[in-house]
Amino acid sequence: MENFNRLLKKLEDRAFNLVVVGGGYVGLPVAYEFAKRGIDTTVLEVDSRKVEALNRGESYIEDIPSHELKPLVESGKLSATTDRSIHRSADVVVITVPTPLDAEGNPDLSYVKAAIEGVREHLHPGMLISLESTTYPGTTDEMAELLEETGMRLGRDFFMGHSPERINPGDPVWKFHNTPKVVGGLDRLSTELMTRFYSIAVEKVVPVSTARAAELTKLLENTFRAVNIALVNEFAMISHKLNVDIWEVIEAAGTKPFGFMKFYPGPGVGGHCIPIDPLYLLWKVRRLGIDAEFIALADRINKSMPDFVVSLLEEALRSEGRELRDERILVLGVAYKKNISDTRESPAYRIVELLRRRGAQVKYHDPHVPRFMDMRSESLKSALGWTDTVVIITDHDAIDWGTVADRASIIVDSRNALRKRGIKPKGRLVVL
Repeated sequence: MENFNRLLKKLEDRAFNLVVVGGGYVGLPVAYEFAKRGIDTTVLEVDSRKVEALNRGESYIEDIPSHELKPLVESGKLSATTDRSIHRSADVVVITVPTPLDAEGNPDLSYVKAAIEGVREHLHPGMLISLESTTYPGTTDEMAELLEETGMRLGRDFFMGHSPERINPGDPVWKFHNTPKVVGGLDRLSTELMTRFYSIAVEKVVPVSTARAAELTKLLENTFRAVNIALVNEFAMISHKLNVDIWEVIEAAGTKPFGFMKFYPGPGVGGHCIPIDPLYLLWKVRRLGIDAEFIALADRINKSMPDFVVSLLEEALRSEGRELRDERILVLGVAYKKNISDTRESPAYRIVELLRRRGAQVKYHDPHVPRFMDMRSESLKSALGWTDTVVIITDHDAIDWGTVADRASIIVDSRNALRKRGIKPKGRLVVL
C-alpha cells in the first residue's frame, strides 16, 4: 500500500507531474485542463512541429485558443517534448494516441504499444497509467502485462486502467471538464486513484467495475451512433425512391415525446471514432465466435453513402442533359464534420475519388482545411466562377451559403445545409 498511499497523497495535494502522451485533438485538451488547474503537465508528442508550437504557446486545434494556452506555457505549468525520458519524473501518464485500422481493416495498436514501451523504459514505483485511446476490451490488460515484464507488479508497484476519451471536437458546450468521465481500473486501487485524478479536472467521474467495462462503454456509445446513422441513411435512400423528404419525416417522428431519438443522414461517417470503433468491437467478437452481423451491416451502409451522393449528382445532371464526365464540380467542405479542420476518415476522400474516376474535374472550398489530398482550398468567389455545380459535404458555419445559393445552378446538399438555414437557392437543389 506504500506506493498507493504516496500517490494518493500527491493527488490530494495536487502536487504531482502529469505526462500526456499524444498532443492531438484528445491529448491537448486533457493537458490544457489539468495545467489550468495548476498541475505540472508535459505533452509527449512525436511531431516536433507540434512540440515547438506548444512551447511557443501556439495552439493548432480550434477548441483551444492560443491566448488561453500561452499563459500556461509562460507560467511553466504546460510544456511539450519529444523525449520519452520525461516519464522518469511522471506520477501520472495519460495515453491518448491514435488507434486506427491497418490495411486489412484490423485494429492497429502500434501507437499504443509504442507509448507503453516508452513508459516501460522508465517505469518506476508509484506511477498511474490511464489509457484513453479507444480499443477493444482486454487491451488495457494486455498492456499491463507488458509493463509487468519489468518485474514490477500491478496494484503494488504501479496502477493502471482505462478511461475512454469523449472529446467532441468543435462542440461549443461539451468540453473535457464538463463531460462525465468513465474510469475503470485493472484493480480496485487503480480505480480509486483514477477517480481521484480525473476529479481534479472533470466535474463528474463515473467509476465502473473493470477496465474492460470502461473499454466496452466507449464501443457501445459509438456503435450505437454508427448503427442509428446507418438506419437513417438507409431511410434516406428509401425516401428518395418514394419521393418523400426524409428530413421532414425525421422532424415529424421527433415530435413523439418518448421512444424516438433523432439521427440525421449524411454523406458517410468520418472522424477518429464512429467509422473505427465498431470495427474494433467486430474484430474482437468474431474471435469469440460471434458474427455481429448488425454491426457489419451498419458499416457497409455508411460506407455506401458517398456512392449514393455521387449518384444523386449524376441524376441531377442527366435531368439537364449533362453527364458527369468532363463536368466541373465544386465540393463544399471536406472536414468530417462542421466547424473543425479534422479530415480523418472524411467521406470527402471517397466522393472526390469517385468524381475523378468518372471523369469530373474537382475543386474544393473549406475555410477550415487549406490543403486536402492534392488540392488547395479555393476562394468561394473564384470557385463559383469556375463552376456552378456544387456538392455540399460539410456544412461549416463560415461558408457564405447565400452566395452559394445565388450562384450555383445545381446543388447536391448532403447535409440539408441550405434549408435548415432558411436559404432558398435559385438553381436546382437536391437534398439527401
